[in-house]
Amino acid sequence: MADHPQPSNHARELVEGAYDVHIHVAPDVMRRRIDDVTLAERFAAVGLAGFVLKSHYAPTAERAEVVRRAAPGASALGAITLNASVGGLNPVAVEIAGRGGAKFVWLPTVDSANQRQCRASEPEGATPPMWAKLQDDLRADGMAAEPVEVVAEDGMVVEAARQVFRLIARHGMVLATGHLHADEIAAVVDAAADEGVERIVVTHPEFTSQRVAVERQQQLAARGALLERCFTTPYTGKVEWDVWFRAVREAGPENSVISSDLGQPFNPPVEDGLALCADRLLAEGFDEGEVRTMTVHNSRWLVGAEPLSDAPAAHRKADAV
Repeated sequence: MADHPQPSNHARELVEGAYDVHIHVAPDVMRRRIDDVTLAERFAAVGLAGFVLKSHYAPTAERAEVVRRAAPGASALGAITLNASVGGLNPVAVEIAGRGGAKFVWLPTVDSANQRQCRASEPEGATPPMWAKLQDDLRADGMAAEPVEVVAEDGMVVEAARQVFRLIARHGMVLATGHLHADEIAAVVDAAADEGVERIVVTHPEFTSQRVAVERQQQLAARGALLERCFTTPYTGKVEWDVWFRAVREAGPENSVISSDLGQPFNPPVEDGLALCADRLLAEGFDEGEVRTMTVHNSRWLVGAEPLSDAPAAHRKADAV
C-alpha cells in the first residue's frame, strides 16, 4: 500500500470521542482496506467512539449490530442508501432499516440523476470512483437502472421522498443528501424539515458531483443542516485544500462535521482519517475548539450520542433543525 502521513499524537487526543459518520469498509461488493470488526477494535484503541457503516448497495443495520457484539469497544452504526439495489425511494426498505436500528439514510448516490450526468461529462482519462466499475458491469449485463429521481422537473420534491422523510422522522434517523445537485439539496432540506426530520447532513458539498457554492452552503446551514466535510475529497485531489478550508471557514466550523469517507485500499487507514484532518485544520489556523466541535461534538450530536462534558452548549446543535 502507498505511504501516507501519520497523524500527530496531539491530533489523536483532540478527536477522542468522535464518530466517523461516513466510511466504506468490508464486507462490501468491492475491495476495501479493512473489515468492520477489525476497524471497531482499532477505533477503540485510538479513543474514537464509533462509525457509520456506509454501503452504496446494501443496508448495514443488522451487520452493525453484529459488529457491536463482536467488538463492543467502539459503536458501529447502520445505514441505508436509497440506490436502485434497495428499490430507490422505497418506503418499505426505509421502514425496515429504521426498525432494525439504522441511524443514517442516504439519498441516492451512484444512481442519482445528478451523479449519472456528472459521470457522463467526465473528461476522457479521468480516474473513476471504485463503484463506477460495478455500475458499468451492471449496465453491460442489461441491469442498468433508471436514475432515482428525488426532485421533479418543476423543482418540487417527489411524494415518495416526502414519505421517506416522514419515516426518517418517525425513527429518529439522520437524513444525508447523497450525490444530489445543489438545487436538489436545497429543496430536500426544506421538505425534510417540513416533514419533521431533525438531523440533516449535506453530503460532501465540495465533491465533484456536488460543488455547492459557499453562499449556498451558508444558506443550508442557516436552515439547520450540517455540512459534511469529507477528508478524502481534498486528500484525493477532487478539490483543492484551499477551497475546502475556505468553505469550512465561511460557512462556519459550528455548522460543519468532519468525516473521513475512507476505506479504499489506496487511501490512509480509516482510523487515521479524523486525526489527519485535525492536523490539516490546525496547520491552517483553526483552533482546537473549532476542530473538536467539527470532529467530536457535531458528530456525536448527529448520531444521537450523549454530549461530552467539554461540548459548548451553543455547539451541541440540539435545536438546529
